[in-house]
Amino acid sequence: MHFTEITDELVESFRRDGFVVLDQAISPVEVTELHVAAEQLCRTVGRAPVTEPAEDVLRRHLCIHHPHKASDAALAALHAPRVVETLTAVIGPNVKAMQSMLFIKPEGKPGQAWHQDEFFIPTRDRSLTAAWIALDDATVENGCLWVLPGSHRRGVLYPDREQDDLRFDCTVEAFDFPYSDDDAVPVEVPAGSAVIFNGYLLHRSLPNTGRHGLRRALANHYMSAESLLPWQNVPAGVHVGKHDYRDIVMVAGTDPYAYKGIADVARPHSRPDKDGGCDR
Repeated sequence: MHFTEITDELVESFRRDGFVVLDQAISPVEVTELHVAAEQLCRTVGRAPVTEPAEDVLRRHLCIHHPHKASDAALAALHAPRVVETLTAVIGPNVKAMQSMLFIKPEGKPGQAWHQDEFFIPTRDRSLTAAWIALDDATVENGCLWVLPGSHRRGVLYPDREQDDLRFDCTVEAFDFPYSDDDAVPVEVPAGSAVIFNGYLLHRSLPNTGRHGLRRALANHYMSAESLLPWQNVPAGVHVGKHDYRDIVMVAGTDPYAYKGIADVARPHSRPDKDGGCDR
């Protein structure tokens, strides 16, 4: 469902379906600033030649990881007030972010197979929540998100396998879940809107089949600050039950683990697609 205000109905819809759409999550000015940032990130992180036209630069990239570490506009979007207000309503008063991803998705580029974000970013309390902010109108034609409503409610991670489906990029595919593609619904949203969804929600995207145009989106991931984040490799000598990835950004409330300090581990980078060789 689409919401313009953060209400009890929004929270109930999120709990029931695993996702909501927050309209006007960021302003048109902020969308434009992120368009500019996308080109800059593709040039710097992607190391594009200075003389290469902007359209060519953008079309050579599928995804830039951790843009908030290299762009003021992306960092501001991580703190977008309406998004953060929604997060505190569905997660709790203390919220931290650990990742951002800028998807470019030019025409002809693939989507991602069915997956659950918590498979990739495990939390201790199942609080992982994504804010997928559309920077262009996201449509079925240009590869919007598809979701399986309610698929988060069991709170289990489904099996995964490698896939070689040309519709999808390198991401592994979740399978053996009690839903079919017929149960999926497309989440078409205008630029500036945010799809807020639970880390256990099964979702995917299909290729951008439009004849011309990008489907840019900024996907930020958040969780409760009360939870440890056992993400990335467990350091030598650290018990897995105590592992806590500390390359985080607090966006609301207080951090009960502030005494551990903040690390600077992740670096912005461009994700290779299948043509460029998967990085796993």
